[in-house]
Order: sequence, then structure tokens, then C-alpha cells
Amino acid sequence: MNIHENKVTETPSKQWLNLIDQLGDQLAANGIAHDQVDTFVADNYQLLKKQGYLTAMVPKALGGAGVSFSDMCAILVKIAQYCPSTALALSMHQHLLAVNIWKYTHQGTGEESLKEVVDKNLVLVSTGARDWLDSNGTMKKTDNGYLVSAKKQFASQSVIGDLLVTSIPYNDPEEGWKVLHFTVPMKSDGIQLLDDWHTLGMRGTGSQTVILNNVFVPEDSITMKRSKGEFPLFWNVVLTIALPLIMAPYIGIAEKAMKITLEKSKAKQSRPLHTTFLLGEMYNSLTLAQVLHKDMIEIANNLDFQAEERIGVEILARKTLVANACTETVNKAMETVGGQSFYRVFELERLFRDMQAVGFHTLPEKKQQHFTGEFLLK
Repeated sequence: MNIHENKVTETPSKQWLNLIDQLGDQLAANGIAHDQVDTFVADNYQLLKKQGYLTAMVPKALGGAGVSFSDMCAILVKIAQYCPSTALALSMHQHLLAVNIWKYTHQGTGEESLKEVVDKNLVLVSTGARDWLDSNGTMKKTDNGYLVSAKKQFASQSVIGDLLVTSIPYNDPEEGWKVLHFTVPMKSDGIQLLDDWHTLGMRGTGSQTVILNNVFVPEDSITMKRSKGEFPLFWNVVLTIALPLIMAPYIGIAEKAMKITLEKSKAKQSRPLHTTFLLGEMYNSLTLAQVLHKDMIEIANNLDFQAEERIGVEILARKTLVANACTETVNKAMETVGGQSFYRVFELERLFRDMQAVGFHTLPEKKQQHFTGEFLLK
């Protein structure tokens, strides 16, 4: 059933969430199969593409469904309860899309790009996680553009990606060191994917390393130029949009861990005395994560906010706190269930492995604390 064919009287957001539940068993089975052999969750992506989830946030005026930012966060939480890898990979596409929607809404730019995403159902691939302020790679000026070479890691969904959104440092003869941001088709000459995504968790995200070897980037593909090493004001927009979406799958993992733990605890005829204490600790950690994540979503205000320095600091601090609370929730789930949680058949094992990725997203805890401390001392 397509989401647009649903005749039941319910809000649009409920329709999108309920359809995930209808697809849930298939999403879960596919996710488990891909996790076991370290392959991208391509069949889950095809399911979601067919139902319009990749273009859902695009405004209706541009051909999308006009799903709100907050609703997309809820959708990612829901998907993660069936397949965390699918939800996390999709969050990478969605945050790039949402940034372009913010630009369209606030700056009146990017209309054609958003229409193209809808018309061709494109998958956007980001390399921003490791690039941060300095980026990496080499860039040489040539006729009408640049030749770029780089090694970009953690490029989620790159195996089926259509457009690579990335950046590379460039030593401008007149302006000095800059970082140039651009979009390039994944099928461009000189782009290669390494088969290196063999990891502890989130194995189905297909986050292979992308190699660029003298890839031609036209001058008109450059979307942003900034000083290398400096924190640009626009980064506050990117962080405020990206992090609530990226943290959403981990909220879903923590909620699923709580559900499984409660089911197994209630099924036991005799429970250790400390079980109730552990469940109480779990509930507190999960509640903390949910409340802080809700706060992140409210800060993003359905993309109705301005680029302000403090907003980036606030969102980064909450990201660290959400990550820690989600991790604690899953850790307590493992402790409460006991030895059974160590077996793959009980699913907690996979949730625990997938949760280990949460600390690596921008910014890792110590870098975030340093960044925040520097801001407070200004």
C-alpha cells in the first residue's frame, strides 16, 4: 500500500508512522540478513523509496509531501525499532535534504536541486562527519573547474548513492586556504568505493570509504567557500538540522531495548531482587534521552530558526547528553536481561553493537566539551 492511497481517517504524520509498522517485519528481517553478512540494506531502501520516504520532507510546492522536520525525526525513531542501520543511513540523506530545504525557505536558493531529488528519487551521500573544519584532500584549478582527489570515510549509503556532498581544502592564490563545498555525481569518472565497511555495529549502513582520484568538479558546482579551520556561522544551521535526525535512530534503539527488557522481565516467574532497580535506572536513562532529544527537535523548530552561534553550542551539548543516555539505557538492558542478552537470537546483542556508533558522530564527547568550553570563555 502506498502512503498516498491510505483511505483511513488519520493525520498525515500518523499515516507515515503507521506504514512503517506495516512494513516493519520486512524491514527487520532484511536488516538482520544484511547485518550477518556486512551488506547495505538495499532492499529496505527500495521499500522506503517506493513509498516516498526519501523525498517526504520536500515542500509540496516542489513535488514532495511536505512532511515536517519533527515528523521525520519520529519516522526515523520508528524505523530504528525494526532496523537501526536503515534508520541511520536514511538520517544521513534526510539531513542533507533538510539543510537544502532550510536554504530554500530562508534564502530562496536550491529550488531546482530539490525538484531534481523528487523527480529522480535521488539518494544524497554526505562525507561531513570526518571533514569538520579542515576537511581533507587536494584540489587543483583547471579550465572551468577543479580536479579533486581525496579519501572520504563514513560515507553512509554510498553503495546506492546518486550525489556526493563533500568538501576539500584549496589554497587559493589570492585568498589563501579555503574549504570548498560541492556536489558531484557518484558515477563521475575517478570515484571509487572501497569494500571496507566491516564493523562492530551499524553494519547495514553501507558506509564505505569513497576515493576521489582527479575527479572533475565544475566551477558552478561549488556551493560554499569558507576559511579553512574556522567555524563558519552556517555550521550552526547544519548542526541544528543534522543532529536531531542523526540521534533519532539511537532513541529508537534505546526504546526497543527497553521494550525487549520489559517483555523478558515480565515473562520470568522469579526475578532477582535488583531487577526492579535496574528497570528504574533504565527508565530514567531512556526518559532523559527522550526529553533531551525532544528539546533538540524544538530548537530546530521545524526548520524555522536563524543561524546563531549559541544554537550550535546548545545542540552539540544535547547531542552528547542524548548519546550518553541512550548508551546507558542499552547497557542497563544487557545487565537486566543477563546472559541471554549475549546471544544474537535475543536481538539485544545487535542493539548493543549498533549503539556503539553513537559516540563517533559529530562531535565526539571530548571534542564537544572543548568546543563548548571555548565558546563559554569568549
